Amino acid sequence: MAFITLNKKSLAHNYSFLQSLFKRHDKEWAPVLKMLCGNKTFLEYVLSLGDEQVCDARLTNLKKIKAINPNKETIYIKPPAKRSLANVVKYADVSFNTELTTMKWLSLEAVKQEKVHRIIIMIELGDLREGIMGEYLMEFYKKIFELPNIQVAGIGANLNCLSGVMPSKDKLIQLSLYEQLIEAKFGKKIDYVSGGSSVMIPLLMKKQIPKGVNHFRIGETLFFGVDLFTNKTIPKMKNDIFLLYAEIIEITEKPIVPYGYLEENPSGETLEIDPEDYGKNHSRGILDIGLLDISKTEFIMPVDENISFIGASSDMLVVDLSKTTKKYKVGDLVSFKMKYMGALRIMNSEYIEKKLV
Repeated sequence: MAFITLNKKSLAHNYSFLQSLFKRHDKEWAPVLKMLCGNKTFLEYVLSLGDEQVCDARLTNLKKIKAINPNKETIYIKPPAKRSLANVVKYADVSFNTELTTMKWLSLEAVKQEKVHRIIIMIELGDLREGIMGEYLMEFYKKIFELPNIQVAGIGANLNCLSGVMPSKDKLIQLSLYEQLIEAKFGKKIDYVSGGSSVMIPLLMKKQIPKGVNHFRIGETLFFGVDLFTNKTIPKMKNDIFLLYAEIIEITEKPIVPYGYLEENPSGETLEIDPEDYGKNHSRGILDIGLLDISKTEFIMPVDENISFIGASSDMLVVDLSKTTKKYKVGDLVSFKMKYMGALRIMNSEYIEKKLV
């Protein structure tokens, strides 16, 4: 059975690095834990690392977090669905919102549960995912005052999550100006101006974040140590927190070129043949993991850089072992580093064992 490991020492190192970074710049941050897919063992460890708020986009995960630590402040980082409102109020102290109708429903539910539910109003800055258009913000904000048991915790924005629009100092100044306009017009203090996700960290390190932007939600850089502008590891951060291990279940010398009539495979791919490969063989290894678990081979990278991918089916991954100097045999493990989406897919697979190491 394939398995994934979470390295406690490396994660603690990255967590401490980010704590120091944000403290040094007088900013607050909240770890985004959706990567862990509600795994209780992993959650318990991460929650022990600090007192920061935590974010997730799945209510079942927030429920598990509250079961582990009822006092941990939780943020639901997407606009709530109508059918989930009872659980949003129950398990999320704060939620992202963009629709007045939804907030009216949240207000009714908060009254019913005798709670004050806090919201962060998401504003559109160009990536075109969630967020109200800026020209409607003042009218929108005014109507929220009429809602009982609803309190505005802040405003926020998302960039680079859908269309790939990268953050800039100008966009963050725009977000900060919205805060100033609200405070001037309504005489209300905005606690959080939540600037965005891990993609903001390079700007923070270059001191390009406006003073008014004071809050960030960090997942990918926490777990992968990555600079999302360069896709390289940030100096002094770790990139080995998650490792995937798959067992070799067959090694055979086989032709490079398949023989027989070729059509599309179940993934809709048609193999292109290089005429230079006719008559050649190579060492092919089959691993006990497949597309059902990893989604795409582009999301995982062999630690042994001399191993390359040949192809994958739903339950098996085929690799080329011809160029590696290691003498692999059946039963050996091949290890992989992962990109964010690869690890997220693997963590969500019930067929992959999860180990804290």
